[in-house]
Amino acid sequence: MTERKARAGEDLPTAQNSGAEIKSAVTGFMNELKIFQAEVKKSLQNQEERLTMLNQKTMTYGRPALSAAAEQDAPHQKAFDAYLRSGDDDGLRGLVLEGKALNTAVAADGGYLVDPQTADTIRSLLVSTSSLRSVANVVQVEATSFDVLIDRSEVGSGWATETASQAETATPAIERISIKLHELSAMPKASQRLLDDSAFDVEGWLAGKIATRFIRAEAAAFVSGDGVDKPRGIMLPPKVPNASWAWGSLGYVPTGATADFASTNAADCIVNLVYALGANYRANGTFVMNSKTAGAVRKMKDADGRFMWSDGLQAGEPSRLMGYPVLICEDMPDVAANAHPIAFGDFASGYTIAERPDLRILRDPFSAKPHVLFYANKRVGGDITDFAAIKLLKVAVS
Repeated sequence: MTERKARAGEDLPTAQNSGAEIKSAVTGFMNELKIFQAEVKKSLQNQEERLTMLNQKTMTYGRPALSAAAEQDAPHQKAFDAYLRSGDDDGLRGLVLEGKALNTAVAADGGYLVDPQTADTIRSLLVSTSSLRSVANVVQVEATSFDVLIDRSEVGSGWATETASQAETATPAIERISIKLHELSAMPKASQRLLDDSAFDVEGWLAGKIATRFIRAEAAAFVSGDGVDKPRGIMLPPKVPNASWAWGSLGYVPTGATADFASTNAADCIVNLVYALGANYRANGTFVMNSKTAGAVRKMKDADGRFMWSDGLQAGEPSRLMGYPVLICEDMPDVAANAHPIAFGDFASGYTIAERPDLRILRDPFSAKPHVLFYANKRVGGDITDFAAIKLLKVAVS
């Protein structure tokens, strides 16, 4: 049996004393636990009462709408709608004093910035169209132009020996390409009677009309713009054979036929076009052509009889040619003698679109009575920023 011994000067504890101490400790612990539970319950009750009070203060009771089609518009939407319908700009001015979304900094000439919701609608429509905007580099600027710095030169190098003097090597140079912003405008109109009809969606109609006008103008300018009061398109620079390409021009690859694709081995020109582009750009390459050209290209087969064109396997995925995505841009030239119907390149590196983020609306109820004119304008520019990133296919023998 285990022998218990007391320490010097201490009595050996008995079972009765030990049990009393344990009972006293448990009793004290339970009392403290009850006190803690009471405090927690009181705190939760106070918090619940406070939340109930806040809910009662912030609760709003809205009356039923007079019409099932009525909507509770935001203040800036109501003010903008009132301005479009009747020319009443008091709501717009009040919003500016409160620091809302609209801006009357251009009140001297009668213009106001479109509310954010309408501007976002127009921007989404522009992006979703068949334009270089979807593959190019798009930047937002707050100035009249956008400068792109280009470093297209290399640092010279040479082999050196231990004792020979080191010769001076070439120094890299930086070039500047300035993209000027041009004004793009649209001026749809509507009768005052139509605007007075409360069931007419003024903002939706206006966004659709402006977007349609801007889509066509931008898409055409980004391809064939001459730079005179409009962006410079990708077809503007001089075209030279790819073997003699130099900075400032675009290199092209011939189709092998005078007015169409070659009758035999027609797919060879597409292969030559792809590999005419540098490997560093080819990884992000995209084909750009119109629908007529795409109809002819998708019939091409390789030497083994396999189609070079493949449709997207998922919704929204672009078609692919030789594994590279295809952008259908209707402003590209048709297949004809000496035309350049197909472009291939890394357009995110090769073409830059600069635009101001604001879009202005000016309401004119006087010039075309009884109609009301809506003059909308924005500023946008575009230009090639890397001539090595884009190659063209020319319909020619050589």
